[in-house]
Amino acid sequence: MKTIHMTEGAEEASNTEGASRERFEAIWRRCLAVGTPDRAGAVWDAMEARYAEPHRHYHDAQHLAQCFEQLDLARDHIECPDAVELALWFHDVINESGRPDNETRSADFFRDWAGGSMEDGFVATVVGLILATTHQGASSDRDRQFICDIDLASFGCDWECYKRDTDNLKEEFAGSEEQYYERKRQFLASMLSKQRIFQTDFFHDRYEARARDNIRRLLDLVDRRLD
Repeated sequence: MKTIHMTEGAEEASNTEGASRERFEAIWRRCLAVGTPDRAGAVWDAMEARYAEPHRHYHDAQHLAQCFEQLDLARDHIECPDAVELALWFHDVINESGRPDNETRSADFFRDWAGGSMEDGFVATVVGLILATTHQGASSDRDRQFICDIDLASFGCDWECYKRDTDNLKEEFAGSEEQYYERKRQFLASMLSKQRIFQTDFFHDRYEARARDNIRRLLDLVDRRLD
């Protein structure tokens, strides 16, 4: 998994280390319980193999790098940034088109590697953050709100970036084009029906307006495609 530095995406993005081995190994070692073996390199190898799978066009190292840009912007507002960062690393590690349990299996992947190496309570916190990226309803937990907003931040990037991400997501879809566009229309309409796309004020203030403009513009393209 090559290191990626994002030069496009949601505005105000800062320079970050991207999705690099060095960044991952640093966060993994920082979260280890005292006296436990350091398997950061082995964990990276297992995770890298997943994110490098050839069917991935959106859920790859590029998406991770974009997430870390947003994390670094919001870090001072997050209660446990190390837990959120680890959850971001693993939230899409399992990605099979059409399966409803990718996040659950991603959480299991993390738990299998972290169990016995990190404190049980911390592992449970990270697992909960990973599962929050199913985006099934709003959360009252602040860090879960932040990880959801970080995962959706690309909705608020400029139109060219947003359209490229959408095209890449389409490449991962296993069904027919008709099925893709119908499901896309339903999804976009459901996003617009929300009172807020972004749960935190931090991301709402930055990206809500542009995200809604992008969704309306894409929905218009999808409607014309289906008509």
